[in-house]
Amino acid sequence: MALPFFYKEDLDASSADVMLDESTSKHVVQVLRMQNGEQLQLTNGLGDLFIADITDNNRKRCTVSIIKKSKIANPKSKITIAISPVKNNTRFEWFLEKATEIGVTEIIPLICSRTEKASFKFDRMKTILVSAMLQSQQCWLPVLHEPTKFNALIKSSTHQQKFIAHCMDGAKRSLADMNNESLSSKIILIGPEGDFTVSEIEEALAAKIYSR
Repeated sequence: MALPFFYKEDLDASSADVMLDESTSKHVVQVLRMQNGEQLQLTNGLGDLFIADITDNNRKRCTVSIIKKSKIANPKSKITIAISPVKNNTRFEWFLEKATEIGVTEIIPLICSRTEKASFKFDRMKTILVSAMLQSQQCWLPVLHEPTKFNALIKSSTHQQKFIAHCMDGAKRSLADMNNESLSSKIILIGPEGDFTVSEIEEALAAKIYSR
């Protein structure tokens, strides 16, 4: 059986004796009923994996001792999805979970002309990403950006290959057919309910963003 898996953001290669936060400590001690001498796994979401022994199973400040450290290779292909938030929080949270599970590298909440979502709860969304990372036993946490306006993203993106998914009439091509395996950084733009506006699509195409 796999060892229990937890997230601690401030871990690094020099970490030795580590005190877990109260929420994690409570889960380890009260929910899992783990005892001193038992082992668990920790990650910082940056590819580092730590195996640790429990040395003090205090339910508020559980302490562990790192006994093994390893580095999980960074995904060769860096995939960014810039997606407009939607009115239904459940649907957007489901997207965050699945994007994490399949190894998306970065997520950018995209503010478009037709975006109706007024607020974005960053801490809540990051919590969902962490939970999905741990659930799928991964060590790389997707980078979650602050909401970014469509025009600003179009001008600032430095990705090697760029795509925009839209519903405007015209010839459609398969994303798989356009994907260039030799390029390592890619971004996909996904619009709001009601799709991108015509002017947004035209601006993206003028910036050499592939349409599909």
